[in-house]
Amino acid sequence: MNIIRPIKHSDYAVLHDIAVESGIGFTSLPVNETLLKSKILDSETAFQADISQPGNESYLFVMEDTNTGQVVGTSGIASSVGLDDAFYHYHLSKVVHASRELDIYNTAEILTLCNDYTGVSEICTLFLRESARQGNNGRFLSKVRFLFMMEHKERFAETVIAEMRGISDESGKSPFWQWLEEHFFSMDFPTADYLTGIGQKQFIAELMPKYPIYVSLLSKEAQAVIGKVHDKTKPALRLLESEGFSCRGYVDIFDAGPTVEANLTHIRTAQASRKLAVKIDDSLAGKYNEHGSHSETEYFVINTKITDFRAIAASIHIDEANERAIISQADADHLGIQDGEFIRFAPTTFKV
Repeated sequence: MNIIRPIKHSDYAVLHDIAVESGIGFTSLPVNETLLKSKILDSETAFQADISQPGNESYLFVMEDTNTGQVVGTSGIASSVGLDDAFYHYHLSKVVHASRELDIYNTAEILTLCNDYTGVSEICTLFLRESARQGNNGRFLSKVRFLFMMEHKERFAETVIAEMRGISDESGKSPFWQWLEEHFFSMDFPTADYLTGIGQKQFIAELMPKYPIYVSLLSKEAQAVIGKVHDKTKPALRLLESEGFSCRGYVDIFDAGPTVEANLTHIRTAQASRKLAVKIDDSLAGKYNEHGSHSETEYFVINTKITDFRAIAASIHIDEANERAIISQADADHLGIQDGEFIRFAPTTFKV
């Protein structure tokens, strides 16, 4: 069984391995011991804090295979971005150049540097190791964040975003960044990406063009990747789109990958989730639905704790008459809960 739990300091070695595996362009996990250990400490602090409104907290989860004890993936949430360091995007929009006298009307796309997403929550740092890329593991690692956020809404903003990895090749070359590098910067994409990952963002404000950029002035290669995602990111984008996320024209300033957004209460998994008290009963759990027939429905399930947060995928029996969820003793043990305590859960898949 796979369990999702908060990261802890003893997970550093495997987090470092994941950072190496994730490669160039995965800004939120730089291969830097100081930064990775700081991310773990920040997460431990966030899970232990008593919070009434979102701040600079950063939550990092890991997926652990209980059969082997190995960590096979990670995902995270930033409560509020841009409160300490400026959070930059390009916004893709249109301008009109028209002359009624000459009967000329032209539209042009422009990229404008902005900080429009300051203060929103961000889901981030999702990476599943290749050995675990089967079944519902990727969905589980992603969707569990929406259950956690819905259960602890006071810790997060209503607007939630996700920055999707843009197009770059295996050596780290980004067509979009190559154009910026040629005209405004003197560093390659891996270097710029790494500096951003370790929090050194001042160069962006110092060197990034301050005025809107006409897209037509970019190289054809750069124009072609605006708003496009890396091949390895396409499944993650499709999953978020199925949850109700959409792009409103914001793209990454380095690789032009799209940023998608949704309101927390409108995210499909969060909206469909239920919170019920638990009854532990091995004779019923996961075997029958409320009509007494066999049930194959599986749910992503979380306890309602913070420091001792746990999440699993499990079949449960919903006793509608008594408004409770019946689960097995084994699943209760994995969740760290007892009779009468609460869980929040949502279907692993939705009917189309």
